[in-house]
Amino acid sequence: MNEERATQYYPDYLGLEGLLKLQKPLSLRDGKLIAHDEMLFIIIHQAYELWFKQILHEITACKEVMSKPEADDDGPDMNVVVHRLDRVVEIWKLLNHQVDVLETMTPLDFLEFRELLHGASGFQSRQFRQIEASLGLKVENRFRPDYYKHTRFGGFNEKDMAEITAFEEQETLLGLVEKWLERMPFFGAEFWQGWEETPADTGSSEQAPFWTRYRALYQRSLSERDQQADLLEQFDDIFFRAGWGPFRPGALRAALFIMLYRDEPMFRLPFALLNSLIEIDEHLGNFRYRHLQMVRRMIGSRVGTGGSSGQEYLQGAVNKNYIFKELAGITTYLIERRHLPVLPPRLHQALRFGYTSR
Repeated sequence: MNEERATQYYPDYLGLEGLLKLQKPLSLRDGKLIAHDEMLFIIIHQAYELWFKQILHEITACKEVMSKPEADDDGPDMNVVVHRLDRVVEIWKLLNHQVDVLETMTPLDFLEFRELLHGASGFQSRQFRQIEASLGLKVENRFRPDYYKHTRFGGFNEKDMAEITAFEEQETLLGLVEKWLERMPFFGAEFWQGWEETPADTGSSEQAPFWTRYRALYQRSLSERDQQADLLEQFDDIFFRAGWGPFRPGALRAALFIMLYRDEPMFRLPFALLNSLIEIDEHLGNFRYRHLQMVRRMIGSRVGTGGSSGQEYLQGAVNKNYIFKELAGITTYLIERRHLPVLPPRLHQALRFGYTSR
């Protein structure tokens, strides 16, 4: 306790001397910056990469928790995951706001140095691709996969290409979340014995009686404006037969159940986790859209500096490159809270933090 500690100096701790020398505008000639806004362009994109590093740091920590055989849903484990995902949400808000700063540069300002960027493109951000892969965006689900990974003009160098390929072999947050959802224990027969709302027509169904009852309530909730037959067919297909996108039916049923009964103490953190994933997807989509709008404003329909089709590629990515859209789409199958089935007493007690599987 009495040992002397080394004194820290703020610039040294942050490495400011090296950091502030990393801005090297290509339009710098004999100590004079020809294109004034090139400095802004560099700093904005360097700031992006620093925040990307932090996002990867947070996602990696979340994956470590979610990869445990049994994440503690009502304890520190889930709280840590939700807290870190919420931080990622706030970082994406900040990154989207940085576009406002970048847009203080006019198209003519950009043209003063754009040709100097020949071959370079934000498309080549290794960390951004790692973020997408870590969250769960698969190569085959991207818009124009052939644009995504190549070493031709405007693509990645061999080293980054190899790193990204290796990174894509790792477990994704989406995959871990699906496994976590499928572990939800509250549909065992012991919870539903003697349930007052058990439908008379359950027959030999292997599903918990809750779902027979809920499907009938969902059908009743549909209005004349809804495509009732199509929605019911989708309901059966998504939650009982094929699943949806990368999610299997059991995981989707668990997610729906959490959203329906999110006010139960045991489900507050799980609901917050699902909601954070949906928010991250929304802000990622907004990030892509803001960049699409900026490209339209700056270069119109010209080809990107990295050789891509510019706004055409970005528009396709905005439309397709979502990761958790199925979780967001579950809202299609919600009913009003006041019509929800009353849960059996034993299950209700289990959701009060009193349940243990041991």
